[in-house]
Amino acid sequence: MHIVQKVVRRPKIVVIGGGTGLSVMLRGLKEKPLDITAIVTVADDGGSSGILRNELQIPPPGDIRNVLSAMADAEPLLAEVLQYRFKSGSGLAGHTLGNLMLAAITDISGDFVTGIKELSHVLAVRGKVLPAANRAIVLKAEMRDGTIITGESMIPKANGAIKRVFLEPQDVEALPEAVEAIEQADAILIGPGSLYTSIMPNLIVPKLAQAIVESTAVKLFVCNVMTQPGETDNYSVSDHLDAIYDHIGHHLFDYVIVNNGEIPPHVESKYAEIGAKAVQLDIDEVTKRGYQVIADQLVLFRTFLRHDAERLSHHIYKLVENWMLRKR
Repeated sequence: MHIVQKVVRRPKIVVIGGGTGLSVMLRGLKEKPLDITAIVTVADDGGSSGILRNELQIPPPGDIRNVLSAMADAEPLLAEVLQYRFKSGSGLAGHTLGNLMLAAITDISGDFVTGIKELSHVLAVRGKVLPAANRAIVLKAEMRDGTIITGESMIPKANGAIKRVFLEPQDVEALPEAVEAIEQADAILIGPGSLYTSIMPNLIVPKLAQAIVESTAVKLFVCNVMTQPGETDNYSVSDHLDAIYDHIGHHLFDYVIVNNGEIPPHVESKYAEIGAKAVQLDIDEVTKRGYQVIADQLVLFRTFLRHDAERLSHHIYKLVENWMLRKR
């Protein structure tokens, strides 16, 4: 007698963003039985990424490197080596080894996306990592006083109120594989990360935004724990959501995941010194806009405040699992 075992398909989740917050979350999420595709911004123009972008004419590798390292199943030492930043050396100081490796594999393969795939194999990455586009894009911001700021790294330094961000070239093509991943997703997860300089550069790539709007997947937004000086000063949770709505013209999300845990006073004062404070959960405003709120103690403090990757991943997985059950 043959026993037929039913193979349960892993839910497909697309995670969109950039920066440290995305990487922290992915370290927890990769431990869940999910088929993960991370779509990462290519608007970075600062530091090592900016230098390689300008000198080698490739998309910036920094955010991609962080995500590859977070999703890697390789030996911990290899992931650590990938993040190693040279402290001295003419032409080397400031560069991370992972950025240089990605630049080298791109040069050998002739293509940035192929380079990411090859490095993913080396690092035994759990899931797929894709750039939002297969070319570098320039992020610009129109400030509320009418000033135009050019460059992702320059926008927070302007210390003004941002009216909108936009891309050059305006007709930038989304990576077809990224659009396809969104179309096939059971869940789409956006954030955490710098609202205007890590999250928005993905959402305003025309075909990506359209694919998200048209998707029947469950759509989740993970709100930042702290405001970001020069970018989201005094923003509440609803302010983050309104900014995305103003850029896209649609309410994208079914659920908003937020921290409602206390932040210790000594940590608050440390962040106050740089002009950051806890993002306020104005729950009445958020629910009035039609979003469902999942609130929990979601932060850990070591050197910096970070999302509790394990607890955050638990909430995300439960939401995706329940959504899948409802669809059956």
